[in-house]
Amino acid sequence: MKAYEFPANVTTEVKIELPNAVLQQLANNQQVKVIILVNEPTEEQEEADWHRFAAEQLLKGYSEDDAICDTI
Repeated sequence: MKAYEFPANVTTEVKIELPNAVLQQLANNQQVKVIILVNEPTEEQEEADWHRFAAEQLLKGYSEDDAICDTI
C-alpha cells in the first residue's frame, strides 16, 4: 500500500479538496482508503468554547419578561 500525506481544506460546501498533484497520481475508478487527522483544540480553545457555550445557555433562559428586574 502506498501513502500520500498532504494538507487539505474542507470547503464551505463541506467537501475535501485534494491537491491536483495527488489526484494525478491516482488511477480512475481506484479504491482508496482515507484517513482524516485533525488538530485537537488547545486547552485555551476548549476553555473559550465552554465559556461561549455557557453564555449561550444562560441567554436561552432569558425572557423579555425578565427585563422587569432591570428597573428595580
